[in-house]
Amino acid sequence: GGILGLTAAKYFRLKRKDTGSMFACGSFTNIGSIGALICYLFLGEKGFALVPIYKLFEQVIYYVIGFPIAKSFSNDTIKKENIISQLKKVFTDIFVIVALISITIGVFLNLSGIERPVFYKTINAIFIPAGTVILLVSIGLAMKFGKAKNYIKESFAVSIIKFILVPSIISTMAFFLGYGKIDEGLPLKVVIILSAMPVAFSALIPASIYDLNLDLANSCWLVTTLSLIVILPLLFYIISLI
Repeated sequence: GGILGLTAAKYFRLKRKDTGSMFACGSFTNIGSIGALICYLFLGEKGFALVPIYKLFEQVIYYVIGFPIAKSFSNDTIKKENIISQLKKVFTDIFVIVALISITIGVFLNLSGIERPVFYKTINAIFIPAGTVILLVSIGLAMKFGKAKNYIKESFAVSIIKFILVPSIISTMAFFLGYGKIDEGLPLKVVIILSAMPVAFSALIPASIYDLNLDLANSCWLVTTLSLIVILPLLFYIISLI
């Protein structure tokens, strides 16, 4: 996605700061909140349980690869960090630690044969949608909606990347790896959904802290998120064919 974002930026002959934002928007995908919610709604708890596996190395890739590349498009002179210090930052990040511990505990409980309490289904039905709604509201409060009209071509390009190019590549790889033959195609369905999600909120972070084009990033986030109105019915139809 990031490479495609850079390609689009080169095609449009964008400035460095705009290019950095295009890279971030192409790279960072909303897997953990919207993607997880859609997997839960379309595929139930079994589909939702596969989300952490899909996004296991998400934080590592974002912080070790995504952020440094986005930073390179900033005009500011920033001290370079070696790979060891970058990895140290990632694996000492509280969110990464919690994610890894949660996955480890989940795998242990799954292998232990301990039955899951029945009330967990009710808890998930409340907290999974609620978490996504809270995140979207918090982003919306800080959004400058009037700026979106200035970046129509960039937002359209990112939408093509997010909803057509990346899903086509990732889903094809998953298909040939045999994901469609596992558990009635559940892993393939999860891959199709998560690979076709909009720009992540985290794409706005490098645009903000590295003085890139935040308005462009905001616009791409807004347009791709609103595009789910059209994308979700298509996704539901596609996975129903598997």
